[in-house]
Amino acid sequence: MKKTIHVTLNGRPTNLEVPAHRLLLDLLRDEIGLTGTKEGCGTGDCGACTVLLDGKPVNSCLIFSGELDGADIVTIEGLKIGPELHPVQKAFIQDGGAQCGYCTPGMLMMAKSLLDENPDPSDEEIRFALSGNLCRCTGYAKIVQAVQDAAAELRAKRAG
Repeated sequence: MKKTIHVTLNGRPTNLEVPAHRLLLDLLRDEIGLTGTKEGCGTGDCGACTVLLDGKPVNSCLIFSGELDGADIVTIEGLKIGPELHPVQKAFIQDGGAQCGYCTPGMLMMAKSLLDENPDPSDEEIRFALSGNLCRCTGYAKIVQAVQDAAAELRAKRAG
């Protein structure tokens, strides 16, 4: 059964006709063509599919499309600030926070969420916030450094 939903997707109001049981991850990738969000495990354990739903990080592989009416959804494609990369994106590039890159969209979305709530996190707070996002390639040190560097840039922009 299809359902019409109205969402704000990456800042744009959007009306969609979706099967109520369709997962948000599949809707984004297969129906809308936003393939930056990755499917890792399909069970909500790895964090690769993390998006922001009403400002909070969620595993898009666990959310049914029929539940989204009125929602504000931000994907990795919507993280940029106009033409400019978000500070977490710039820091991941600068610090080598990605190796194969598969987990990176989820890591970036979780890092943005953390920095929205805590502009000056400790390394321990960063590690805890990212603990639901698994990476098979790194030891997380460069990822933590990238989040710290992004936090510093965001604090400097707020102060300036």
